[in-house]
Amino acid sequence: MRLAILALITCLALPVLAGDLNPRPGWAVHATAKTHAQLVEDTRAAITANGLGIVTQAGPTEAAARRGITIPGNRVIGAFNNDFAVRILALSTAAMIEAPIRFYVTENADGSATLGYKLPSQVFAPYLDEAGAELAAIAAELDARFAAVAAQAIASQ
Repeated sequence: MRLAILALITCLALPVLAGDLNPRPGWAVHATAKTHAQLVEDTRAAITANGLGIVTQAGPTEAAARRGITIPGNRVIGAFNNDFAVRILALSTAAMIEAPIRFYVTENADGSATLGYKLPSQVFAPYLDEAGAELAAIAAELDARFAAVAAQAIASQ
């Protein structure tokens, strides 16, 4: 009995993980058969191949491991380029808070990985009243660019 109670307490003390990344409004979500490490590598390569730069990278997985906590692979990769930045800044200083726009690579419970990102048109939507149709057009260009990155990153599974 004591062992069962101890096991229950131990399980309750473990971090609760939210689960696999699922589709949601305003996002593109692509489940793959790739491993997390492979999808991160392929996403980085696809970002640069499609004319964007990797501006930021962050993820809690390695830091958690150093603390003795095991969590699924989790990497956020911020991507943008100066051409888009200059064009957006000419329309809205406030909108640039959204750059870089991020790709999100998550490891699923079965060991596969998912690539997700908020659609750039969704990210910049709050600034359209200020910046107008030109910002909408730039966001549409970014939607196409991000879709091309995703298509390349998830290819050849």
